[in-house]
Amino acid sequence: MAPSPELVMAALATVNDPEIRRPITELGMVKNVDISPDGVVRVGVYLTVAGCPLKDTITRDVTGAVSRIDGVSRVHVDMDVMSAEQRKELQTKLRGDRGPEKEIPFAKPGSLTRVFAVASGKGGVGKSSVTVNLAAAMASQGLKVGVVDADIYGHSVPRMLGVSERPTKVEDMIMPPVAHDIKVISVGMFKPEGNTPVVWRGPMLDRALYQFLTDVYWGDLDVLLMDLPPGTGDIAISVAQRLPTAEILVVTTPQQAAAEVAERAGSIAAQTHQQIAGVIENMAWLPCPHCDERISVFGEGGGQTVADALTRTLGARVPVLGQVPIDMRLREGGDEGKPLVLTDPDAPAAAELRRIAAGLGKKSTSLKGLKLDISPVKH
Repeated sequence: MAPSPELVMAALATVNDPEIRRPITELGMVKNVDISPDGVVRVGVYLTVAGCPLKDTITRDVTGAVSRIDGVSRVHVDMDVMSAEQRKELQTKLRGDRGPEKEIPFAKPGSLTRVFAVASGKGGVGKSSVTVNLAAAMASQGLKVGVVDADIYGHSVPRMLGVSERPTKVEDMIMPPVAHDIKVISVGMFKPEGNTPVVWRGPMLDRALYQFLTDVYWGDLDVLLMDLPPGTGDIAISVAQRLPTAEILVVTTPQQAAAEVAERAGSIAAQTHQQIAGVIENMAWLPCPHCDERISVFGEGGGQTVADALTRTLGARVPVLGQVPIDMRLREGGDEGKPLVLTDPDAPAAAELRRIAAGLGKKSTSLKGLKLDISPVKH
């Protein structure tokens, strides 16, 4: 006996668009459903744009969901493309009719997304590796996570997360690629093929950051991580202005030279009035391959030095969130697009990063700063 249209639509409601992460039935992506007496089901699906890079994923997921219904003998998926009017309706459904003025959702008073700006004083301390692995760890712990690769000149997050596809544009919205359940955006996704440099002045950097925060459809995130360039340049200032509630995560190595410049990067909070979530000491030691001794390749105490100095500068306690040991697999995972916290979660470096992520990812239950729709009762 052939299945009913209601059963087919119920099955399609379990299929999420791989970019938007919401059911295709809710997004108006189901064009039609035709059911033959012999159990052959033909499903028409609207793609947001022609040449959608994930159409094969949608086809596979629709076929799998409908095939599980009793009475279905075969499934055909026909693809069509949304009209400009349909895309406009989809944009309104996702973001609301906000008018011409764009806004940063994470800067709104009612936002529940915690934003962490990952900073360092200098390059080469593993800031991007820490960012990517924290994001992957949080996502694996059930949080909805996004990453902005704000290191415009030295963008490396796409490679570290194994992202090769480009974002999809729907009207003036950008759908970010998803890797390891993390939504990610980077200027590297918009460049022509090849390792061409980005040669931009300050205003263009600020504009790129603004577009990443306003034009990208992030959905309801629990955490947004921003991989900042080293130092206290244009992007750090733009983040402070665009997202004043963003918390700063300072990454350093134990080396005193690195600690000194990391302190400067964190001290920007004294001028921007941002909160510092804490200090992460990366490359803290090398486990001896022949014994249980720790080899202090880059010295000792840099993380605590930075935390103590920032505590004095800001007048509020800045903690050392953790010390991540050196692990060749952390570097290898970055080159291969496979974060260590996922491939080998029990490795010492991965375990420490997962512990840090668990602490940072705790959802706040405070109502401070939220506007409640409560009005006094009139008698």
